[in-house]
Amino acid sequence: MAYQIDYFYSVLSPFTYLADNRLDVIAAKYGATVVHKPLDIFKMFSETGGTPPPKRHPSRQAYRKADLVRVARRAKLHLNVDPAHWPTNPLPASKFLIAAQEAGYPMGPLSFSVIRAVWSEEKDIAEEATLREIAEENDVPFDGVWKAAQSKDQVFEDNTAEAIRRGVFGAPSYVLRDEVFWGHDRLDHLEDALYDLK
Repeated sequence: MAYQIDYFYSVLSPFTYLADNRLDVIAAKYGATVVHKPLDIFKMFSETGGTPPPKRHPSRQAYRKADLVRVARRAKLHLNVDPAHWPTNPLPASKFLIAAQEAGYPMGPLSFSVIRAVWSEEKDIAEEATLREIAEENDVPFDGVWKAAQSKDQVFEDNTAEAIRRGVFGAPSYVLRDEVFWGHDRLDHLEDALYDLK
């Protein structure tokens, strides 16, 4: 039996970036499908009691940056803890990813490219030109997907509402049969759960 992993994430999340493409590797190993659900992380924080990073106590902000550096080094990923375009408007990129998924394009590399643009490449993913460049790099025809993306505001809102309803409060989160696995460092636990379902 094939299982579905609902992948809730924010295009602005550094920890989503640090997850790299491990989810695709795990899903392929167990024959699971992945459904990408970009969401509004700030609305989620507001409704679930979270605090956006800029509003956290200085000690928490300092630890977050130090932890990001450590995790990135171990993952061998380049990361700028103070990216030039963060936070930016997540809506254009999120809607673009939603439209790309609906059109059937491979999502793992595409979504990673969007998030990497923020955290490694100093690009503004709210800009159409940036998304066009990312689309071309991933062999996705930009114009058609971009046109379709303009009507995806409600899907973005629905993804956020669904995540909150299902107990998700942070990104990235992976939901397998209503069990929530929060964080890039819980991918091993997700794999264990898939193994147990074999």
